[in-house]
Amino acid sequence: MELNNNKNILITGCSSGIGLDTARGMKEIGWNVIASCRKESDCKIMREKYGFLSTVINYDDEKSITTGLNYSLEKTNGRIDVLFNNGAYGVPSLVEDIPVDSLRNIFETNFFGWHSLTKGVIPYMKEQGFGRIIQNSSILGFMALKYRGAYTSTKYAVEGLSDTLRLELKDHNIKIIIIQPGPITTKFRENSYIRFIEDIKWKTSPNKFIYSNIIIPRLKSKNPKKIAFELLPNAVTKAVIHACMSKNPKTRYRITWATIIMMYLKRILADKIFDKIARRL
Repeated sequence: MELNNNKNILITGCSSGIGLDTARGMKEIGWNVIASCRKESDCKIMREKYGFLSTVINYDDEKSITTGLNYSLEKTNGRIDVLFNNGAYGVPSLVEDIPVDSLRNIFETNFFGWHSLTKGVIPYMKEQGFGRIIQNSSILGFMALKYRGAYTSTKYAVEGLSDTLRLELKDHNIKIIIIQPGPITTKFRENSYIRFIEDIKWKTSPNKFIYSNIIIPRLKSKNPKKIAFELLPNAVTKAVIHACMSKNPKTRYRITWATIIMMYLKRILADKIFDKIARRL
């Protein structure tokens, strides 16, 4: 595939959901897209079905981060205008039942891998004199909900590191932008159930009743109830396009009314009052 002279974006986690929709959306407006995936089998689909340049970037594998970035730089003649860190997963569980190794693993994917790829891109953006790094955080990057402690902690970490990076790169014309989606229709629940089965010893937990009657039914539902304010992935794509194209992009894009409402409540309510609301969700 020959690239044009338009701008280049590297996106992770493109096998489905937000990553795939964003890749397609950016291609439609004329950008050159490197659509990376965790598995080569998914990269093959990206190339053959959608016509993307695609390479393996597995946040758990430092070597793949290096080779994936090198591939992207080679294909774009060393110029990446935008990096969109997107790939992540969840491990639904009560915090007290999360194995320490499981927490380490989710941080490796959702946080340390992002940091590694971002570190690799920054020198090239500094050299070219511009760039944008978009971090796909979450409503859970500023508020907590029950049974989502592992995922929430990684998103809080992403937000803190990104805010610091924004301050440090201001003079280099590199913008750091955070996306905060609320409920979005993706395979996230399905993938979370796989991780749950692998990591959580719920059958021997004193909280077995909660898993049997609340957490597992939510994860296994073939036709889950549409969550209030839930939107399709294209809502995120629209925000990413604006973040890429605007001369003055927002620092944060809050997507879905759930995110907007909860942000305002988080700001104005005392913690104990906000907790009463969050405990019911």
